[in-house]
Formats: sequence, structure tokens, C-alpha cells
Amino acid sequence: MLREEAPSAPPKNIVASGRTNQSIMVQWQPPPEAELNGVLRGYVLSGRVQQRSGSTVARRFSSLVQQRSGILEHGSNSREVLYRSGALVVRKLSGLTVARHYGTQVPRWSGGGLHRRQALGVFSPPLSEYTAAGRLMLREEAPSAPPKNIVASGRTNQSIMVQWQPPPEAELNGVLRGYVLSGRVQQRSGSTVARRFSSLVQQRSGILEHGSNSREVRYRQMDQRAREDCFPAHRDTDRRNCAPSVPATSRLEFHQGCRTAPCNPHKYRLAGLPGEYQLKNITSPEINYCLIGDLIIWTQYEIQVAAYTGAGLGVFSPPLSEYTLQGVPTAPPQNADAKALNSTTVKFTWNPPPQQFINGINQGYKLLAWPERSPEAVTIVTITPDFHGARHVGYISGLRKFTWYLTSVLCFTTPGDGPNSPPQMVQTHEDKPGPVGHLSFTEILDTSLRVSWLEPVDKNGMIIGYLVSWEVQGNDSSRVLRTLANTTLEYKVTGLTSLTTYTLEVAAITEAGTGTVTSSTISSGVPPELPGSPSNLVISKISPRSATLKFRAGDEGKTSISKWIVEGQVGSISEDEEWRVLYEKENEPDAQVLEIPNLTPFTHYRFRMRQLNIVGSSPVSQPSRVIQTLQAPPDVPPGSVTVRTASETSLWMRWVPLPDSEYNGNPESVGYRIKLRRADSQVEPRIHLVSDRLEREMTLEGLEEWTEYQLQIQAFNSIGPGPWSETVKGRTRESVPSGAPENVTAEAVSSTGILVSWGPVPEQEQNGHILGYKVLYKEKDSDSEPQVHLVKGNLTQSVLLRSLRRYILYQIQVLAFTRIGDGEPSSPPALERTQDDVPGPPVRLVFPDVHLTEVRVVWQPPVDPNGIIVGYQIAYCLNASDLKQFTTVEVDSNSQQFTVTGLSPESAYIFRISARTQQGWGLPEQAVVITTETRERPQPPRKLRVSHEEVHSRWLLLRWVPGADGSSPVRYFTLQTRELPNGDWRTHSSAIRPNSTSWEVERLKPFTSYKLRMMATNDIGDSAYSKETERSQLYKTMLCALLTVPDEPPVILNVKPSTTTSILVRWQAPRDESVNGVLVGYRLYYRELQYDNVPPESKAAANGSSAPADVTGAHAHIRIGLYCLMNRSKSTRDCHQARALGHGKLTDSEKPLFKTASSASSTEFELTQLNKYKRYEIVITAYNIIGESPPSTPVEVFVGEAAPSVAPQSIQVNTLSATQLEVLWEAPPVETQNGNIQGYKIHYWEQDSRNETEKVKILFLPETTVRLKNLTSYTTYLVKLSAFNAAGDGPLSEPRRGRTLQAAPSIPSFMTFSEVSSTTLNVSWGVPLSPNGVVEGYRVVYEPTAPIHGVTKVVTVDVRGNRQLWLKVRDLTKGVTYCFRVQAKTISYGPELEANITAGPAEGSPDSPKQISITKSSSALTIHWSAGDAGAGPVTGYVIEARSSDEGLWDAFVRHLPPSSTSHSISLDRLRQGVSYQFRVLAVNTDGYGEPSAPSAAMSAQLEAPFYEEWWFLVVVALCGVIFVLLVVFGLVLHGQNKKYKSYNTGKAISTVEETGPGLRPGPALEGLRYSDEDICNNYNGKALTDSGTLTEKPAAIAESEGTDSEGEDERPNNSFVNHYMSDPAYFGSWKRQHKGLKQTLAYGYEECAGAEPDAYYQTVVTTHSGGGAYTPTGQPDPGSRTPATGFSSFV
Repeated sequence: MLREEAPSAPPKNIVASGRTNQSIMVQWQPPPEAELNGVLRGYVLSGRVQQRSGSTVARRFSSLVQQRSGILEHGSNSREVLYRSGALVVRKLSGLTVARHYGTQVPRWSGGGLHRRQALGVFSPPLSEYTAAGRLMLREEAPSAPPKNIVASGRTNQSIMVQWQPPPEAELNGVLRGYVLSGRVQQRSGSTVARRFSSLVQQRSGILEHGSNSREVRYRQMDQRAREDCFPAHRDTDRRNCAPSVPATSRLEFHQGCRTAPCNPHKYRLAGLPGEYQLKNITSPEINYCLIGDLIIWTQYEIQVAAYTGAGLGVFSPPLSEYTLQGVPTAPPQNADAKALNSTTVKFTWNPPPQQFINGINQGYKLLAWPERSPEAVTIVTITPDFHGARHVGYISGLRKFTWYLTSVLCFTTPGDGPNSPPQMVQTHEDKPGPVGHLSFTEILDTSLRVSWLEPVDKNGMIIGYLVSWEVQGNDSSRVLRTLANTTLEYKVTGLTSLTTYTLEVAAITEAGTGTVTSSTISSGVPPELPGSPSNLVISKISPRSATLKFRAGDEGKTSISKWIVEGQVGSISEDEEWRVLYEKENEPDAQVLEIPNLTPFTHYRFRMRQLNIVGSSPVSQPSRVIQTLQAPPDVPPGSVTVRTASETSLWMRWVPLPDSEYNGNPESVGYRIKLRRADSQVEPRIHLVSDRLEREMTLEGLEEWTEYQLQIQAFNSIGPGPWSETVKGRTRESVPSGAPENVTAEAVSSTGILVSWGPVPEQEQNGHILGYKVLYKEKDSDSEPQVHLVKGNLTQSVLLRSLRRYILYQIQVLAFTRIGDGEPSSPPALERTQDDVPGPPVRLVFPDVHLTEVRVVWQPPVDPNGIIVGYQIAYCLNASDLKQFTTVEVDSNSQQFTVTGLSPESAYIFRISARTQQGWGLPEQAVVITTETRERPQPPRKLRVSHEEVHSRWLLLRWVPGADGSSPVRYFTLQTRELPNGDWRTHSSAIRPNSTSWEVERLKPFTSYKLRMMATNDIGDSAYSKETERSQLYKTMLCALLTVPDEPPVILNVKPSTTTSILVRWQAPRDESVNGVLVGYRLYYRELQYDNVPPESKAAANGSSAPADVTGAHAHIRIGLYCLMNRSKSTRDCHQARALGHGKLTDSEKPLFKTASSASSTEFELTQLNKYKRYEIVITAYNIIGESPPSTPVEVFVGEAAPSVAPQSIQVNTLSATQLEVLWEAPPVETQNGNIQGYKIHYWEQDSRNETEKVKILFLPETTVRLKNLTSYTTYLVKLSAFNAAGDGPLSEPRRGRTLQAAPSIPSFMTFSEVSSTTLNVSWGVPLSPNGVVEGYRVVYEPTAPIHGVTKVVTVDVRGNRQLWLKVRDLTKGVTYCFRVQAKTISYGPELEANITAGPAEGSPDSPKQISITKSSSALTIHWSAGDAGAGPVTGYVIEARSSDEGLWDAFVRHLPPSSTSHSISLDRLRQGVSYQFRVLAVNTDGYGEPSAPSAAMSAQLEAPFYEEWWFLVVVALCGVIFVLLVVFGLVLHGQNKKYKSYNTGKAISTVEETGPGLRPGPALEGLRYSDEDICNNYNGKALTDSGTLTEKPAAIAESEGTDSEGEDERPNNSFVNHYMSDPAYFGSWKRQHKGLKQTLAYGYEECAGAEPDAYYQTVVTTHSGGGAYTPTGQPDPGSRTPATGFSSFV
């Protein structure tokens, strides 16, 4: 007998059918007997579970079927196979999982048994691949377990959100069709009431809601067709029966006929009450949450959830209790009553509202009272609640007396106030009235007077009369009372005693009694007068808010003082500042001290007073001294505090800064402190400091994304902080999640699938509404980008990754995303390997060595090993045989080549190489080889072509015709690509199968030209490369390839409101290389954001105790719609799924709007017609002719606030004083204000020095006038204004000019002394640094610091004009210290600059020269001397002083003589004729002028007489004159004989010759000097001219110098030396008229005059005490030289 072999054919006619919900019946017939190859021993059944998608999981079963006495059994009785007649085998497979697809295979074995591998026959093909009956579905059952992880939380006061997770998959027992929610109301004690609801939960793009009134479930967006589809066979019948079968205890009944619809209605009703069930039909099991709405407020519900399949309803979960949220009370307190207790208090009593209408926890009651005619002035008092059944009592005090009030009571809970009880009228009781008004006296006589008054302002009841009384002042026994009617407002008092002072009192009367008395004193017979003004104001006890003012009262005006009025200047103290009333005190006629309250801290004040009597007001007192109140913390916080979202991590806070008057301290120390804390946290708040007191906004950085914060602000100064502002709330912008989902796990469920599960992102890290998740997965250690599986919605937290590679280790991460973008992926990545499977075919199957009878085959391991390769199988056979009998050889896994021998020459063989893993053999790789020795390389492919229709933006389809294989089959093709114009050839793919004639070339770049080429490879080697594709051919196809959507979006630079309904968007264009074509334009998408009003519960996590994220509500429509519209790369199916998870389609109002900027060069666009006070989100896309780019990052902006677009109008600048300007303007037009004007900014600066002097005054009030103070006097200012509102500053106006008035100048800039000798000096000064106007002159005052011989002489010299800045003084006393004071004058004199100087000689100066002598010649005088002691330093020169006989004052005559000089000549022409002169010499060194020498002898300046002055010359001239006269007379006689004699008058002859006598030379009027000295005027025997100055001399006992004006302005005294030289300009710098051509010698250098104007005008004043004179010459010194001194100093 031949040896048995394994059967070569599988069993046939295999049939499988589901027997029960856990068993399958499999039937088959034995294989053909010819192929048994031995004795049939039995069968092996192998199967595995199939997923619905077709992929398999690892679960297998196998059953060994043996034949024993006609019965094949395996295991137990339940696993038996019946063998019928050998023709049909039946096998029952039990213990299977319910409702699973199974595939089966039946092999057979022969006598070798299973322990011998070759004995097992071939498995039959899986039934699922050959027959529909092969894929079996077991019968469904109801789920055997309830849903798990059920969580319920109150969403609103009428809804509860319920979430759950599906039951374990193993216990579903079928296809999950949906869920049923069952619930009922629980009493707060724990007992339940009969109300029950149940909800069948399935999803079809809708939202499940429960109606409380109709007790039905409403389904949004379910149209009539959908309802008819649910009942195809019962459209006109009772649809209540259309429901799956469920237990009776679930209160649900299902129609069996609906299982295939699939129609799963849902119903619920009040338990225990009659009524029909309501139906609900949703047909998707994906929903695992439900929002139960229209519930009772603040009521506890018991909730259960069950899942169901087509077979019925599963087990309900254990009951879960949850409250709806609190609401406001819906009923007012009962039996409310109000009753007045006294004139200011009302008592309230009431009963609480019914408990069922409180709708929450009673937080207390509010008592309300408001005047009948002033409903806005509501007084509110809060009362804590008592136990519920008690009568409550409360009081409101501090009400107005005798006033009708409306009263009411309300109850409130945490969410808010309930309704008010019906208002009741109540009137407070009467009280005593206030004082009467305006008490006055008239008709005052000796024995009578009339007194009058006005009604009290505070009547506090019904006035029933007035009480008038009077008495002699200080004598109570003389008191007289009179009661008058309530209509009487005057009374005549009689019976008075003449000239007696009386006190009169008047008071009003009500039923409650006599009111406050108003009194005054009056003297009979003496009419009162206006009082006198107070005096001697003294301020003490200065505090931050008050000061004590002591004063002496003025004359009372023959009556008592009725009121004291204190006025003050506040802040800026000047004569121009206005006075305002600060305090009034009445009815204290004898007051001497007043405490002035309500002062502003750290403010300057100056007070004055007035006193009033019945006649009127007194004059104001003299102002007090200026005081400054002490500092105090600010009293108020900054106002108008608002918060806006700035970014994902920042808030923008804005406020109105404190006005200057509220600083209460040094402005430099004023700042702001901002307190910020999370609204949901009690941690220590963060504090931010703002040091700029004028700052009005701040961006708070470093916050958490999508978090609500509470903010407050306070002001502070150096004393302390002020109060906090009211709390404002702000939420940061939504951002990408900063955290990853938690608890990421991965579990391989098959060789191609991994189940990934995760938890939610921690709430504090969600940073917005989670729209979904992305699962990122890739092979571990792969450099490729991970693949992304998108999970829409934030409630699904698991996904099955399908179509994975087998037995590959995957790296898996999960991230959450919001509308802003993706969050952080989970870390570390989860690692999971798919299960192993049969391997793929080996690759690179080649035959490098081929001979006639043997070949060597080489292969590479499979690209997809799908497990651990444990071996290879080589099968081969002749290709010619019809019945291919393969010879198989197995090798181990380390072998990758095999040599086959014994082959037929020149024959074609088929080789199959397959690999094996633990799961079995994989598919073989097949190749044909010819046993020949004549092989060669193949020919390259031909006719490479690309069709225009098959070119896309990033891939194309290449077709070709294979070339000859060279007697060796082609094993694979290689494709290379080259970018044009300059790219290199790159291998794109080297694994193109040999039987392919086309290939998708992927990974191409848009807008790029390519060339392609290919080569073929066989066993011998590579072919040559094919011809390259033609450029002309690719150019046609490239037209489509080059145009794809842009890769990058534009970048939004900023979004700024331009008006209250428009915004300006600016952006940056994408990079040119990312445009992928020609950029056409941009689209701006925008939409309103609604999340500002989303309740905090919308952020709750899916697995938490609160409601899920708002993606389940209407807000999700917008977010998901925007996600779909802006993510163009996503499929339409994904967007539909996203909308389904959002419970509905997007309405037109929810879709983003867009505008198109159709220019590619555009970088800004204005969006108009937006809604005010809304927050908008904007994104931009770039587009070309193909489509749009991805959207830019969203940017939010608040619309409704924009800066004013126009500057203030009609600006005027008016001058008020020397330091103040008034600016007036009108507000911008209303249509350009773009909101409420919050204030103005006034920019002002001095003309021509803007950078150094510009200041900004901010007016935080919408006023239209301001005073600019503390300005520089007599200065032109430029002023610009801008208005600002909450959005920012408007444009600046055009500048306006204004000039302040003149004021007194500042002190001269400096004062110096020079040429100081024992009797003379020069004093010089500088112009004031702040002239504050036009300088009209200077005043120089000097006096000895100590009396001289008991007398102090004060000399005052007024120098007119602003050019002369020096003065020559010649009347000093040797060694005496003098005090000099200089002040400038504009409209008044400014402050004095003071300095002391001591007359010489100075210490260290030279001694006096010796041996002074003088000689005279016919034309000059010569002075001789010899040097004296040089002093502390060498002599640097000599000075000659001269004194004339008619003046008597020494003055410098010659300066700067060289130190070697011992003589000097003076021309007589420079001296005055007939005047005697004395001279003396002074030596000079670096320490100053030395002691003068002894005076020389007096020397006359008379010249010798010329010849024309001799007597004989006069006689000759007279005789010649007589002869000439005679000749003339004789001629006239002869001539007049023929003419009539004509007589003539000898009138006044007009002289044309300039008089040169002393004092007669005309000269310019010297307007620059005012000089006065009585002694000097007397010595000169005449008055000094007015324009020469005024000299005033006083003894020390006199406090002030007396300057006298010159009276004889038209008289010119001729005998005065001073006046002579003042009147004769020819003598400027000389004593005598100089001869023509005589050059004047410079006298002295003057540094101060260097660089002066060429036409500068200078004056010199020379004064003397002992009888000198003064003159002021005019002239122009040489540049760089000093002006010559007057008198003798100008001789040289």
C-alpha cells in the first residue's frame, strides 16, 4: 500500500447558518474520494470573528471533528457533529458571542493525524469570501448590562444634562440602536412622587428635549418625511405601537415590526397617572448624552439609563439623583403690610412665599420704600430669613418726615430677586419743622419795627402757625411772645424802647411742636447798616480735610450777624484766580473761630471772609496767607472701569483716571493698583501697579486661556490706597488647549485595528470649547508625518483605528482642538503593536543564476511581514502543465535564496515564494523563469505619456508600453523625475510591479514642470532609461497642475474699529511660493461671537459632574459651521458629521459672512454695517482661480466703540493774565463722535520750542472750556485739541495761537564789578532769564552796608531802555563796603539781584606812584611819575585820573598805559579852555587798582593867543571894512539915480553857523537815564535835565529813597559842567573840540560789549556825593571794546 498523504482538496458544499444566539450550524460534504489520498479520519473547523467592516480580530476557534461509530464528537454534547451517510457532515458550534459575524473553514486530515503536519489537508476557502451564507450573524438579544459611568448635572433651572458611556461591548448582545432614559421627581426627603419621564435616545442630527407641559419629547428638525419613514406600513394607523419590545417595568412598549426600519420610538408619562405615552424616534447609537429640558425648577430627579438593541431594551442603570439649578422666586411674600412707627421709620410684616414658588434656597428678603413722587429714590433694606412658617418683621429707618411712601417686599435667591409684593402707601409721622427762611427787618422806628420771614424749607408736617418773640438783649424777663396764624409771614413789633438792642426770634409750629428758632438782634430807632469786613485772619490746625480760621469780626452794622461766609482760592493762587464759597455758618453772631470742613487734601488754599446781617453782605476781608492741606489717601476709585478681551492670555482694562482734585497728595506719588483673580478660585489675587497717574488703560498679560477673571482697581498716593472700585468681570479669549487628553490608552483588537481611548482635557487646560479630538498615529521610529483621525465632538472619547499595517508598533497621541486650533498632543505617546497575521508576499524575487537544469532564486523578506517570519516556502512547477503540480520546499527564516536543480532545459517554470508567521502562510510572490543561458538586459519602457485629464495639483498618472524583456522577465520598474528648469534627476519609485503599465506619480509640487523617465530591471540588470517626457507635452498638463489652492493663509496684522459699525482689517500677503498660481484676491470671513453670554456650565467636562461643553447646544452650530467653512481640506462627510454632533444644520444667520477683496495687492479692507456692541471674529483666506487657502488664525474685535473721527471745532484761545490762557471749543459733530466723549486732550507748547515745552492737559470731563495755568509770561503758545472716548483718541485740531500778558521780570541773570578803585567802579548786569515782557529799563540802587559818619545814603539810578547793561559809579568812599541791587522793569519792577563790593584799593594792589609832576608846552601837558611798590604782583599798567576845577570828581582819563611808562602827554586841544585840571596816577596789577598818587598841581588848559587876536590886526581889519563900505555906498548911489529908492525891513536874521559855546551844542535827548541827587543839583547851580536821570539821597533813618522828577524840561542851565557835556555831542570822549584828523585813543576794554549789535546804544552814569555831576554820552564803541567811560575817561 502506498503511503498516505494529506487530502489535496478541501471539503465541498460548506453551508453555515445561525442556530441560536450563541451557536452556528455548519454543514459540508467530504472532498472527492480521489483527492482524499488516504483514509478520512475527520475534520478540523477553524473560524475567527469578523468585524463589521471586514477586518478581523484575533479571536479564533477550531474544532477537531473525528469519526467514531458514525458520530463525530468534540468536547461536550453541545459540540457534536452528526455524520449522515457519509455524504453530509453537520457540526454545531456553540459558546459563541451573540450578534457577531463569523467566517469558517473546514480542512480534513487523513491517517497521519494532527500531530504530523503533512497529514492535515487544505483548508477550504473562508465562507465569507465565497458565499453569502458564509458570513453569519447570530441572533440579537437585549443588552445584558446597563450603560456605565452615568453622570448627571443641572444645566439650567429647568434642564439636566445626562452623560454616559455604552455598556461593555461583550454585553451589548447585538447592534446598539439607542438608549432609554427613565426618570421621576424625588421629594427632597427622598421619597418619590408619581411624575416619571423616560426618553428613548437615538440621534439623527438633532437635540432631544422633554416638554413639561405636554409631557412629550420634541425632536428638532425632524420633518414629515422622516416621520413617515419611521412608519412605512402604518402611516394611517396608530403609531404608538411602533416601538421595540421592552419590559413592562420600563414603561415602554416597542413594535416588533420597527426593528428593520430602524424605528425606535421613545415614550414617557407621569407614573401612576392616566395618560398616553409620548414617542421619540432617533436612529443613531453615537449619542451618549442627553439634555433633559422643561423640568421643574430646583427639583430633584431620579434618572436611569438603559441601552437597547433590535431585540429589546436592556437593563436599567441604578437610579441617579440630581437637582435642577435654582431659579428666582416666582411668587412674592404673602400678606405684606407696612406701618409708620415715627417720622422716619416704617415697620414691615409679611409671610414667606409658598415653598414651591421659592425655586431655590431662600437667601432673604428686601424691603423697598420710595417716595410717591420720586420712584427712582428707592430705599432698600435686606432682611435675613426666619424659619419658613413664621411671620417676618423688618424696619426701614432714615426716611423723610411726613412723606408718602410706596412700600413693597420681595424674596430673593442666589440667581436673583423674585416679584415684589403689591405696593402699599404709607405716610411717615409729623415732626417739628425746620427754621424759617430769610428773616429781615423793615420800618425800624424808635418804638416799633416790622419783621418778615419765609416758610421753612423742611416743614415736616402741616404748619399751623408761627411763634414770634422778642426781648431786650440779655434780659429774659422782658420776653414777649406772639402766636400767629400759618398764613402770616410778617409782624409789626411795637412798644419798644428807643435806642435799645432787642433779640427777635421766629419759629414755625406743627402738631408735633415748635420748630427750630431763627433769631437776630436789632437796635430800635437805629436802622441797621451793612456790616464791616472781618480782619486779622489766622489759620491753624491744618488737617487733610479741614482748617481752623480765627478772625476779628467787623462792625455788626447795628444788628446781629446772621451768617459768616468763607471764600477761598483753591489750587492755583494768584490775583487772577477766582474766589469760591467754601463754607457758610449761620446763627452764630458772636463767632470768632470757624472750622472750615470739606477741604481737599494736599491743596493750596487762600481764604477771605464776609459777614452778613439782615441788610446784606460786608466787603471781603484781606486774604489770608496761603496754606496747603495735608495729604490723605484718595477718596474715590477710578471711574468707568471696563474690561475687554485682548488675547488668549491677556485682558485689556480701561478706566477714567482720577482728576487732579482727587489726588489728595503729591501728584508724583499717585498711581493705580489693579487686583485680579480667577472668578472660580479663592487664591490670593494678583496685583498690578500702574505708576503713571494719567494712564487710563493697561493690558494684563500672563493669564490663563478662556478663563473668567474678576478685576478691581484703586488709586493710591504716598499716604495710602483709596477704596476699590466695583468688581468687573472679563474673560480671556478662546485659545488652543494647553493640555492634552488624559489617560490615553491603546489596545490592539486585530491585526489591522487598534482601539484608542482617552479622557477629557482637564477643565483648566481646555482654554475654550472643545470641538473634537485628533488621534495622531504613525509607526514608531518613522520620520514621516503622523496620520490624523478626526473625532468630531467633545463627548466621543474612543475610536477604532482601522486599516493599519499588521504587526507594526504604532506610536499614538491624542490632542483636543478648539475653533482656534490644535492643542498639545498627549505625552508620552502610547505604544501599541497590531496583532500578527499571515505575512505579505516576499519581494524582489530575482533569478541571478539561470542554467539549463537549475536556477538560483533570491528574494527579500516581505515588505509587510505582519509578524515574525518563521520560514519560507518555495513552490515551483512547469508553466506548461494544465494541472500544475507544485513541488514545495520549506526553508528557515534566515534563508533568502534557494537553488533548484533537476529542471528541464529551455522550459518556463513558475516559482512561488511565500512566507509564514505564527498565523500561517501568507500570499505567495510568483515569477516565471526560463531555463536558458541566452538572457540579456531588458529594453526600457516606451511611449511614456500623461493625459491632460489625469494631471492634478500634486500627482499625475503616467502610462507606458513595456519594452522587450530580453528572455528574462522584468522584475520591476524604476521611475525618476526632474524639476524644470534646473532640477536633478531623482528616483521617485523603484518598486513598480513588472506587470504594471501605469503609475500614480505622487508627492509633486503644484505650479511646477517635470520631466519623467523610466527603466526596467530583470535578472540580468537594469535597462537604459527611457526617453524623457516632452516638455511641450507636460506644459499642457501643467496648466492644471500649477493651479491649486494657496498653501498658506494671509497673516492678520491688526483689526481696528474705524467707526461704531465698521472695522478696518490689515493683513500681510502669503509668501509668493505658497500661492501655487496667480493670486486673485482675499476673502474676509466674519461672524458675531456669542460665547460672552454662555453660562459657565458650558465648559464642563464630559466625564465630570457638570454639563458637557456647549458643542451640544446652539452655539456649537456656529463653531462647527465655521470649522467646516474654514477647513476646506476636510471632506463634506466630516462636516456633516460635525454638524450632526452639533445637533443640527447651520442656519443662514449662523454661517459666517464674507467680503471679497478682489485685488491681489490689497492689504486692508473695511468691514461695514456691523452690529454695535458685538464681538466679531475675523479670518482671511487668499484665493486663486482654483480655490481658497487655509484660513488665517482667527482674530476677535469688539465693534461699537471707535475713536472720534473729527477734532473739536471752533477753538478759541483767549488771554486771561500773564500766566493763564482760556481755551474754548465745541465738541465734534455728533455723527463723528463714535460714542460718548469721555474727555479731551489739550496739547500746548511755546512757539519755536515745542520739544522742550510741550505739555498735555487731559480733561476727563466732557466740558468745552479749560484754563491753562502756570504759563510763561508774555509768551506765544500754540494749542491743539483732540477728543477721546472709550475707544481711543481722535485726530488733533489745527494749532491755535494765544499770548500771555506781560508780568514783572525775573532777576537779572548776573551782576559783576570792574575797575574798582577807591572812589569809582563799573557795575554790569545781565538781562533777566525770564523777561516776561518788554524790558523798559533797570533800576540800580546802592548804599553802604554801614552808616558813614552816622549817615546812610541810598542812591537810586533808573536806566531807561534795554540796551545799557552797565553803570559807572564815582562817588564811593575808600574802603567802604557797598550793597548794590539791580532790578529790571517791564510793566512793573521785578525782584532785585543783590551783591556787595568794597571800594579799593584791594589787598595786594600796587602802592601809589611817586614824584608826580606836570609840565606844559604850547600844545600839550606832560605828566611825569616814578614807580612805587608793585604790591603782590608785577605792575601790569597805569591809569591816569583827572579832576576839573568846575566839577571836583576824579575820573579815569587814560587807561592801559604800559607798565614801563613814567610819563604821558595830553594835547591841550582835548581840554576845555579856561578850566584848570589836576591829575593823579594809579598803578594796576592782577589784584586790582592801587592807591592813587598825590594830585598834581592845577594846570590851566589856556593856549597862547594867535596873530589874529592882536590889536593891530583888528585895526587893519576895521579900516579895510570902512573902505569896503564906502565903495558899496558909492556904487549904490550911482545906480539909484535912475530908480526909485526902495526901503526894506531888517527882520531877524537866521544863523546857519553852529554855535559851539558851552552848553549850546545841540545833541540828542538822553532818554535812557533818570538821575537825582539834591546836593549835586545845588552844586551845579541848576537842575539836571530830566533825561539825564535822577539822584536821590537820604539819610539812613529814612526807609525809602525819594526820587524827584526834573521840572524844567525846557530850560537848559548853561553853567553846569554836566549839562554842558550832555548837550554837546562833539565833546563825547573829549573835553575840547579836537582838531581834524586827531585820532582818539581807546580808553579801556569791555568784555560785556563784545559781539554786541553795531548800533547798540550805551549810557554811562557818573555820580558823586561831594558835589559832582553826571552825564550820559551816546556813541558806538568798537567791536570787542568796552564803552568809554564818561568824563576824563574819554580824554585819551
